[in-house]
Amino acid sequence: MAATERIDPLSVSNPATCEVMTLRQLRGAGFSARRTSRLCGPDGPWRRLHPGVVLLRNAEPDRRQRLHAAIARFGPEAVITAADALRAYGMKCEPTPSIQLLVGQDCRRMPSEGLEYSRTSRLPEPVPVDGLPFAPPVRAALDLARLRQDPAEIRAALTLPLYWGICDRAGLEAELAAGNQRGSAAVRAALGGLHDHEILANGLAVRVLRATPLPPPSWNVLVCDRRGRPLGTADAWWDELGVAWQFRTGAAGFSHLALTATGIVLVRCSVAQLRAAPGEVARELHRAYVQAARTPRPKVRALHSLGEAA
Repeated sequence: MAATERIDPLSVSNPATCEVMTLRQLRGAGFSARRTSRLCGPDGPWRRLHPGVVLLRNAEPDRRQRLHAAIARFGPEAVITAADALRAYGMKCEPTPSIQLLVGQDCRRMPSEGLEYSRTSRLPEPVPVDGLPFAPPVRAALDLARLRQDPAEIRAALTLPLYWGICDRAGLEAELAAGNQRGSAAVRAALGGLHDHEILANGLAVRVLRATPLPPPSWNVLVCDRRGRPLGTADAWWDELGVAWQFRTGAAGFSHLALTATGIVLVRCSVAQLRAAPGEVARELHRAYVQAARTPRPKVRALHSLGEAA
């Protein structure tokens, strides 16, 4: 009996690629092409995802397995872009139906089901995240925007890296100007009409928090008393201690008085302070968190989040 026949297919594993392997890897593990084909049959333990790419489970692949399969299909020089790249950086973004790849201009592989690619002479330097190559956030956001038809969806794609503090508007404009201009008119118009003051405020706040040891907050929260009556809004809220941060809503109104009257530890600053003195704001947030940890939590609750950023 051939040595390959003695290998238990269920003993083969490749956790580094989420159980996705190429035919070449399987041959190196002792599996002939014929046996691999048999194992990928209707009753076999494996599943063929793309030509030359196998999932070592006979189950529907999850998104991460699909990403590994895409790179296995097109090779390590391919770069994952659009929604999947933005999600890899921690942004809340709905995945596109098909995985979007960037490949070199000399790529001649045929597209496969669930995969789409764009040939480019400006293949970006990939950013590795958990073993996969992703396009930088600015490129990924613009690639996602180019996929959209509705102006509101284009705008939403462009605002993601701004809202999450990954880049600024100038970075988006520079990348757009450097890339292929074909089909970019709608994206350019959306970027030109973007009123980004509020969006950038959140991005600046995210950057401030990166300089602190504080846990992630909830964003844009309506704070209420025990009966559910609104007291005011917090741009960032740490529910475990009752700490609120206002950097937009604190600019006007008197909601801060109702919040502090309950014992909430409140930090207020302006967008200008976020931009000019981020270190000072970060230290103030840390002091507030330490102060709140030494006092009883106020009897309030967050009724609901008005829209999260982290």
